[in-house]
Formats: sequence, C-alpha cells, structure tokens
Amino acid sequence: SVVTYSQLKTMLSNRDIQLFDVRNPDEYQAGRIPDAVNIPLGNLEESLKLSPELFQQKFEVKAPGKDDNNIVFHCKSGNRSSKALDIAHQLGFSR
Repeated sequence: SVVTYSQLKTMLSNRDIQLFDVRNPDEYQAGRIPDAVNIPLGNLEESLKLSPELFQQKFEVKAPGKDDNNIVFHCKSGNRSSKALDIAHQLGFSR
C-alpha cells in the first residue's frame, strides 16, 4: 500500500522502517533519504531472493522478512516503487 509523507516521517523518526531506494545508483548518490538502502529496481528480485546472511553481507542491513510490516520502497515518482512492491508480493512478502 502507499505510505504517506507523514507516515514516512513517523516511521523514520521512530526508526521503525526498512527503507529501500529503488532508483539507479547515480540518482541515489545525487540525493537520498538518510538510512535508505539503494537496491536498483533491476536488482531487486535477485536481492530479495538472497539468504538473510548474504543480504546482510551485501547491503550491511538486516534482510527484510516476508511478514515485516515496515518495508518501504521509494523512487522519484512512484512508478519504480510500485513495481518493486509487485516484485516483493510475487516473492511472498505479504505487507
């Protein structure tokens, strides 16, 4: 589902969020939300299929769990984050 700006601010301030930026690395480098992890959309499916150990080694954060309710994908306009959500749902992420 869509997260509003105020929900995002609350999740960030409570540190209750797993924030994934699905833009390209150059866009991420040009400006990003602090603590967001860059996983370009083209790499997302492969990355979400990694074991928790490999995911943590590659991205230096805990792997998201399939039942976690604090996973947020973001991009520039919403198109890629919507596709990212579809990919996650196809892989069994439920929320």
